[in-house]
Amino acid sequence: MTTTAETRAPQRLHDPGVRGFASDNYSGVHPEILAALAAANEGHQVSYGEDDYTARLHELMVDHFGPGIECFPVFNGTGANVVSLQSLLPRWGAVVCASTAHINMDENGAPERVGGLKLLHVPTPDGKLTPELIDREAWGWGDEHRAQPLAVSITQTTELGTCYTPEEVRAIADHAHSKGMKLHMDGARLANAAAHLGVPLRAFTSDAGVDILSFGGTKNGLLYGEVVVALNPEAAHGLVYLRKMDMQLASKMRFLSAQFIALLEGDLWLRSASHANAMATRLRAAVDTIDGVRPTQQTESNGVFAVLPPGVADRLRGSFRFYDWDESAGEVRWMCSFDTTEEDVDAFAAAIRHELRDYRDGRTG
Repeated sequence: MTTTAETRAPQRLHDPGVRGFASDNYSGVHPEILAALAAANEGHQVSYGEDDYTARLHELMVDHFGPGIECFPVFNGTGANVVSLQSLLPRWGAVVCASTAHINMDENGAPERVGGLKLLHVPTPDGKLTPELIDREAWGWGDEHRAQPLAVSITQTTELGTCYTPEEVRAIADHAHSKGMKLHMDGARLANAAAHLGVPLRAFTSDAGVDILSFGGTKNGLLYGEVVVALNPEAAHGLVYLRKMDMQLASKMRFLSAQFIALLEGDLWLRSASHANAMATRLRAAVDTIDGVRPTQQTESNGVFAVLPPGVADRLRGSFRFYDWDESAGEVRWMCSFDTTEEDVDAFAAAIRHELRDYRDGRTG
């Protein structure tokens, strides 16, 4: 490509030194992913998924999840969840999920309004469903007045940072299948679960009886993109049409697929997730020693949940951005990413100590 005198250098509009613990979506793109995008950018490739990169992505998905699967790259996690669940259910179908599930709390009604799906949500103490909890809403088959519970959706890792073991997923899958229900897994942080458990991706997905998977990449260093993986294609119907209907079909799909190739062809997916988990573990170890911080969940991935005294969170956000999880209870969420450093964690822990010392001393202004 030639340049002209009018060509300008890209303008940076932010301070790259600013760090935060609000979301693993705040981080940039992993340099290896950027390199993969640049390599895929030369020349022409067939559009709408008939490209060499999407074919290679399917081969890699087979390597990770086993033969017989089908995969459909999409733009984002909400789209992946809606497309996946629509493929499992008839128009009268309903989905049993945890009350804290992303599909219930953070997708602005997309499963209901776009997908036409009824969500039957169940309160859980740690974000995890069990067969017993599922049964609170898995009833009423044949009742024309009730949406039919025909699918279960679980999140790995959960929205509360906890992790299902392969045995727990298998118990849910067997229970759901015994009732004629299908199992969807929202895997926005799937790699973090594998890093925590120390097992291959398939150990708690295809090998554990999951029918369809929303495999996340954005929270693990990608620019954008997720993949719908039909682990049991016989349970999913119309994915090739639903993806287009739900506005999730990328014309230049090679750029979606190239990112996942870079993630999955080697160990980048595991390296990035393991590092994010390790930074959360470091943060948890630090706050466990700070008087006035009360952790509320086990730290099993890249998030730490804790309760702070009134007003402390708002003052902390003057230096490090993060979100409230349950504002009424003073519960906050701190997330780490592939690019979180030990220095970031230590500086944040020091800021927490400082604010709590001022709180105890009555310096709350």
